[in-house]
Amino acid sequence: MIKVNIKRNNKKVYELVIKGHANYDSIGKDIVCAAVSTMAITTINNIMALDGSIDYEDNSGFIKIRVLKDTTVNEKILNNLVMMLEELQKQYPKNIEIRNEV
Repeated sequence: MIKVNIKRNNKKVYELVIKGHANYDSIGKDIVCAAVSTMAITTINNIMALDGSIDYEDNSGFIKIRVLKDTTVNEKILNNLVMMLEELQKQYPKNIEIRNEV
């Protein structure tokens, strides 16, 4: 199962950690893993291209995004990532779990 841990301060995401594997299908054929990876990497690339206000780590089965500077850009793009992950969780509740921390 992919576990997503979202940390917020004043309702704004300041850290997001994605770890694990969905186990929906075999490696290379797992559509849930592919979707999560695509969403996360696209989010990272967008923020880095627009204002570079995050730090990130990307290892096999682990992605960590940490906000360095609170900007409108990263707030909107990270909220979009969270909404997409929540929609994916609705469709694949056995493969992705999202936890919110305050």
